[in-house]
Amino acid sequence: MPRLALKYRMILLFAGLASLTFAHPAAAETIDCANAMATVELNFCADKEYQAADKALNAEYALALKSVRSRTLERPYDAKSAEDALKTAQRAWIAYRDADCKGVVAQVWTNGTGATSAILMCMTDKTQQRTKELNAQFQEN
Repeated sequence: MPRLALKYRMILLFAGLASLTFAHPAAAETIDCANAMATVELNFCADKEYQAADKALNAEYALALKSVRSRTLERPYDAKSAEDALKTAQRAWIAYRDADCKGVVAQVWTNGTGATSAILMCMTDKTQQRTKELNAQFQEN
């Protein structure tokens, strides 16, 4: 009997999560991020801000790649070498950001109610900073 009860609890849990997923778009329209107070609202707003920062970073990274691909210098400063170096650096930066925010910050919050927002804010801050770095380093003068 305990296995059966666990099975039904799991079904109810997944059904509840599914209903939240489908209700999310309508509920999102009513969240005022300037006045968010509840944990769910804070998490939603933090995620929304992170998604915007990530989108800006991806656009800036694409511009940086375009810039290095236009190089006409010889090896080891040619376009291919510069592109490889930038890709390697970006992958390493993503690993650092994720390890610091999802690892260290999560440990600081010990899975408290503010952990998700804190992690997302960390990721947003680091992502915005990286966007500025790429812009400063590769912008056209």
